[in-house]
Amino acid sequence: MSRELSGLSSVISLQRKLAKPKPDLKSQLKRAERQKQIRSLLLILPLVCFICVTFAFPIVEMLYRSVDNQAVPSGFPQTAKVIKQWDYQGLPSVAIQQQFMQELKARYQDKTLPKLANRLNIEVSGMRSLMMKTGRKLAKLDRLPVSAEEIQQLDKRWAKPHYWSALKTLSSPYTLSYYLAALDMRHDAQGNISAQPETRQVYVDLFSKTFGMSLTITLICLVMAYPVAYLLANLPDKQANLLLIVVLLPFWTSLLVRTTSWIVLLQNQGVINDVLIWSGVTSERLAMVHNTFGTIVAMVHILLPFMILPLYSVMKGISPSYFRAARSLGATPATAFIKVYMPLTLPGIGAGALLTFILSIGFYITPALVGGRSGQMISNMIAYHMQTSLNWGMAAALGGLLLAVVLALFYLFNRVVGINNIKVGG
Repeated sequence: MSRELSGLSSVISLQRKLAKPKPDLKSQLKRAERQKQIRSLLLILPLVCFICVTFAFPIVEMLYRSVDNQAVPSGFPQTAKVIKQWDYQGLPSVAIQQQFMQELKARYQDKTLPKLANRLNIEVSGMRSLMMKTGRKLAKLDRLPVSAEEIQQLDKRWAKPHYWSALKTLSSPYTLSYYLAALDMRHDAQGNISAQPETRQVYVDLFSKTFGMSLTITLICLVMAYPVAYLLANLPDKQANLLLIVVLLPFWTSLLVRTTSWIVLLQNQGVINDVLIWSGVTSERLAMVHNTFGTIVAMVHILLPFMILPLYSVMKGISPSYFRAARSLGATPATAFIKVYMPLTLPGIGAGALLTFILSIGFYITPALVGGRSGQMISNMIAYHMQTSLNWGMAAALGGLLLAVVLALFYLFNRVVGINNIKVGG
């Protein structure tokens, strides 16, 4: 009897297992795919965090600093509110001037005025001395000035509207004044955007010079790299590998060493001048360093591999049958090369030119050491504002404009060639 009951229970258990609904294949595949995606995400999460911390966050911080203007509204909060009522006509009302003098005295007494004065001095030259002088005199007075005449007795410069205009311009927590200054423009005494005086127009010319030098360097690299890449792509493997090692050899040497080596070669008493004098090519020593020429020569040498490698990668993948087919159809070697071979290398030309140009516009060490005064680029001005003038907002604005140029170049390259066609390796 027990054997029959146990057999019956096993049958019932087996029926229950068979009756239990089986998960369909589609849901199993979805679950497996989801688990695979989660594992992939966990694997790349450290890299994403590293990129965010070391790359994305600094860029966001730079862009924020280029428009940040929290110092003035937080230092003169009531003045920032009431001065918005002023329409740039004449001088602000006496009530606005009294409010500013009250807060100016308070900032002088709590030792925060120098920082605020430095920020306003960037907008209008002489603002720091004016505010510090006025703060010292206000601290000695028993009462605040009650009229515009008394305020002007503290310093007659308060009778000039452009000092008050600077206060109104910087009364908002965010400003475009850094970007205007980077484009050699400013807010005038009426609040309108106008050009800087000619004596203060620096950045547009420096941007033009930087882009011009970068374009020249890119073109020279392209002209020199194209035959080398073609030779690499068509030589036998043994000779091609040896030549590729020669191309990559500069990467094994420090950038600083390569730059200082060019100083030794190009200086007035250097090797190249000695050879030119000895050969009779010239009777006078040529100035080839601490100028634009020296910067271009040194940067072409440094950036040439970045042009050769993308070209070589593309040329290596071009089948020789295309060239032979063009020759069999009656094209001359020059015609076949120009009309058949060169268009196929366009992705490599675009990738190499884009890489070389972007690297060259941000170069700092080489122009600083080899360029002298005439060979400086915009990166040197950014370093000056970061390290010497401590005008980080201006440095961020210049960097933001360079970033905009790089993004525009990427967009243009994507429209002409396509980002997916970039090849920088075999």
